[in-house]
Amino acid sequence: MSQAHLSLGTSNEFIARHIGPREADISAMLALTGHDSLEALIASVIPESIKGTSVLDLPAGQGEAEALAAIKAIAAKNQLFKSHIGQGYYPCHTPPPILRNLLENPAWYTAYTPYQPEISQGRLEALLNFQTLVSDLTGMEIANASLLDEGTAAAEAMTFCKRLAKNKRSNAFFASRYCHPQTLDVLRTRAEPLGIEVVIGDEHEIDDASAYFGALLQYPATDGDIFDYRELVERFHAAGALVAVAADLLALTLLTPPGEFGADVVLGSAQRFGVPLGFGGPHAAYFATRDTFKRDMPGRLVGISIDRHGKPALRLAMQTREQHIRREKATSNICTAQVLLANIASMYAVYHGPQGLAGIARRVHRLTAILAQGLTQLGHQVEQYHFFDTLSIVSSTTAKEVHAAAQATRINLRVLDDVRVGISLDETCDAASVEALWSVFASQGQTLPDFKALAASTGDCLPSKLLRESAFLQHEVFNRYHSETELMRYLRKLADKDLALDRTMIPLGSCTMKLNAASEMIPVTWPEFGALHPFAPVEQSQGYLELTNELEAMLCKATGYDAVSLQPNAGSQGEYAGLLAIRAYHASRGEGQRDICLIPQSAHGTNPATAQMAGMRVVVTACDARGNVDIADLKAKAEEHQNRLAALMITYPSTHGVFEEGIREICEIIHANGGQVYIDGANMNAMVGLCAPGQFGGDVSHLNLHKTFCIPHGGGGPGVGPIGVKSHLAPFLPGHCHMERKLGAVSAAPFGSASILPITWMYIRMMGGEGLKRASQLAILSANYIARRLEEHYPVLYTGENGLVAHECILDLRPLKETSGISVEDVAKRLIDYGFHAPTMSFPVAGTLMVEPTESESKEELDRFCDAMIRIREEIRAVEAGELDQDDNPLKNAPHTAAELVGEWTHRYSRELAVYPTASLIDGKYWPPVGRVDNVYGDRNLACACLPMSAYQDA
Repeated sequence: MSQAHLSLGTSNEFIARHIGPREADISAMLALTGHDSLEALIASVIPESIKGTSVLDLPAGQGEAEALAAIKAIAAKNQLFKSHIGQGYYPCHTPPPILRNLLENPAWYTAYTPYQPEISQGRLEALLNFQTLVSDLTGMEIANASLLDEGTAAAEAMTFCKRLAKNKRSNAFFASRYCHPQTLDVLRTRAEPLGIEVVIGDEHEIDDASAYFGALLQYPATDGDIFDYRELVERFHAAGALVAVAADLLALTLLTPPGEFGADVVLGSAQRFGVPLGFGGPHAAYFATRDTFKRDMPGRLVGISIDRHGKPALRLAMQTREQHIRREKATSNICTAQVLLANIASMYAVYHGPQGLAGIARRVHRLTAILAQGLTQLGHQVEQYHFFDTLSIVSSTTAKEVHAAAQATRINLRVLDDVRVGISLDETCDAASVEALWSVFASQGQTLPDFKALAASTGDCLPSKLLRESAFLQHEVFNRYHSETELMRYLRKLADKDLALDRTMIPLGSCTMKLNAASEMIPVTWPEFGALHPFAPVEQSQGYLELTNELEAMLCKATGYDAVSLQPNAGSQGEYAGLLAIRAYHASRGEGQRDICLIPQSAHGTNPATAQMAGMRVVVTACDARGNVDIADLKAKAEEHQNRLAALMITYPSTHGVFEEGIREICEIIHANGGQVYIDGANMNAMVGLCAPGQFGGDVSHLNLHKTFCIPHGGGGPGVGPIGVKSHLAPFLPGHCHMERKLGAVSAAPFGSASILPITWMYIRMMGGEGLKRASQLAILSANYIARRLEEHYPVLYTGENGLVAHECILDLRPLKETSGISVEDVAKRLIDYGFHAPTMSFPVAGTLMVEPTESESKEELDRFCDAMIRIREEIRAVEAGELDQDDNPLKNAPHTAAELVGEWTHRYSRELAVYPTASLIDGKYWPPVGRVDNVYGDRNLACACLPMSAYQDA
């Protein structure tokens, strides 16, 4: 053993475990790029104008055990009281087989968004189950594959109603005062830039429904009441308005679903279906509507199509990535979902089944009814006559005294006002929970009610006219997997259908699919982080406060900004929050007329969609032949609009994977004309420790913690998209009714997806400043290594001044279409036969593949990918030479399934070439469950809920 291994000093083994290539590998990779050191390579990649701008001043990284001990100490500062706060957030049980086999399973949490359906059938099936669950419980015809949280789903519903309502005269949206307060806050934020007036009031006092284009109602109400909305919905419809209902999914197992009393949209949270509280997130929101409106529904939609063999196959349907097509005309900037959390909720329903869910709901309601009867006996006034799980109590003493008594017994109740308190029950409650609550409300010397006697004498308190009569969850999937053995095998079967990072590199440009280390993931399921209510008293969340303060400081040092908000719970929300900060800054200076946003034509489609949502007008600027911003065109347009210029949105390194030389000049042009510079942080993995956007001209950037900072993609979510800003924009960061700054919420919870922030804290803590810098260097080296290995086979479309790329490279396949008839899609699907997830296809340039390897992939894996791409090029040459048929060849027919091997083989190439094009595949072959999926068939024959099992058996 070497002396180094005998050292008694602190050992940080993590950096070498996170970074794939070994020292000898790095030397070989550098040699291919023509450089003798990492420093020399990076010096040739980073433009002179921004060298030395990094302010990454972080201590040395800690080893895994040391970092876990440190975050455990932070977690211990959170106090876990019994939560009865409710307000849309409920303690619940995550069934252990779902916890172990899904939430903690890298086959599920490291998967990417299912844009390549052939290798995503497992998670697509789980999402289809989620859509079926939501459609059934809400009584609506179609549901999407989840949104970010209930508040933002309500905001999407508002703009949805604005587009589709027949009442075009009104610009006012009615929101019930019985909606959750955080939802109303997000509505206000979203409405203001669009010029929508949000009118908050009591729906029972509405005189003229024609004054509104739409309405949002809560069912049951936030304080617990259950109202019959049938007559009100009819009045809104008669006035040409649409009605959205925020509904509790568990309550809908017992109550008439909103679809049956006329709702046009039903939305809400699926959190209480097995997803931990997590201090507010991540949780899956749901959004369901009528079939008539399906093409206007925000977010992703899983649909059923067929593959080339006629077998049913799932895919993302319709306007899944409409932002890239419609840009500023897009109806939403949402390009993500909460897939991992939606899948937990769907499996919770699969595990419990319809009887199990209804049984949980009945038990919660019965406990609430008994609680209410006992509180009445104790002399307190229960305000609700009809309720499901929530009560508001007028106490015979003061609310302050009740809260003090509750907290003395480690119980949290909801704060309503000076005389009223709120109580919500959930599936974790039992008789002892009810008796503990009675103790809180009992005066000294008062005898507590007899639970058993009250249980025998108390009836239900659900309105008889609103009891559910329709069946739900009749599909076989919700009625079979009720034993742990069956569920475990079902989850394994689905996971085996998919390709995730636990099986192969996912070389997606712009998406940074790097290692999500186990040590980073471990704290997520600790109860100290997972079981805390987002509106718990601040003294009980001191651990989270310490964690978020430290993480904000870390991210400031990584980016060169002065302040950070962790509230945005997706990149799209970060973009939006960034532009809102710019908009508010201009308004504070008396320059509210500034509403022009310059966006290069190469930008990610969410950028123009977000600018439109922020009330800005998009002006597109040109790019030159090398993919860089055309500075002359930018300058001309900045000067043309200088009196109204609000911002420039630019991605750096560019969407084309290049460090543009003129970035400082670009920023100076915008500032000289009165604008602010928003730098999209999607490609931050090329900059950390090397250059800092907050130091070379950026005023605001959003960061994708699910890219650069190791939060896993989860099959298409969760994500976190915090924003960093310079000091002059700090006063305009998102606020929240539970924060010091009360206004400006962009997410339902103060810290968004708080429970996954420990992942990023752990990553930065273990990597330290030097480790983060080395990760950026290796990401750039790996991309240039791939570019060098493949450039003689596929032209690399864009490079920087020295012929080098940043952290990703674009391979141009367009010439091959002319010479062989082989398309970029054929190559992407053929990669599946080689066991790879395809790179990003046809973005930002149609007919190309954008490859991002990340620092976590070993040289062996990089070579395996390059070998596959080179072998595919040889197959294309065989087509060009006539050795393989132009129409019947392995690329046109890819991917190949195991099922077609055992049937009659009619192709003009061998079975071996089809499925074992290289000998290395014999060990650990991935078999796609379906052949190439027919996208056109799926959109023309749209089906977005579970098919009967016979459909698969017949196929």
